Amino acid sequence: MATIEKPDAIALLKADHRKVEELFAQYEAATGDSRKQRLAEQICLELTVHTKIEEEIFYPACRGKIEEDLVDEAYVEHDGAKVLIAEIEAGGPDEQFYDAKVKVLSEMIEHHVEEEEKRSEGMFSQARKAGLDMDALGAEMAARKAQLITQYKASGPPTPETPTFEATHLGQ
Repeated sequence: MATIEKPDAIALLKADHRKVEELFAQYEAATGDSRKQRLAEQICLELTVHTKIEEEIFYPACRGKIEEDLVDEAYVEHDGAKVLIAEIEAGGPDEQFYDAKVKVLSEMIEHHVEEEEKRSEGMFSQARKAGLDMDALGAEMAARKAQLITQYKASGPPTPETPTFEATHLGQ
């Protein structure tokens, strides 16, 4: 029986980043409202799951071990993205600002990814240097991701609750 290689936390998150970048590129090139809507819904699902595993597992593991500003900014960037995700999910390609919302979401995510993946001062680099157990985090995140995808396919993604940073992180 073949063993499934489990990615470490950063490899898993980077794979998610590349997948969403590809979906945004497909959206840019798409013609036809139904194709655009399917792609936008897939983008929203991927980002919702990705955001949740970062906020539930990765960011808390980073807290106190990397620059606090990076973690705080990541939560705030997630909240901005959640607002657009909710609006995209509630709308459709026939609405006036639908394409603009997807484009702005793409730009926000591009910036967020850049902040996480910067070579020396980025969140991922700092987390590795801090000695976090990336294999254990990756296994936990992969399991949670599979659980969330199954849950969302059965009942649809939850309505994003914003702001996350105030509700879950200021009181700690």
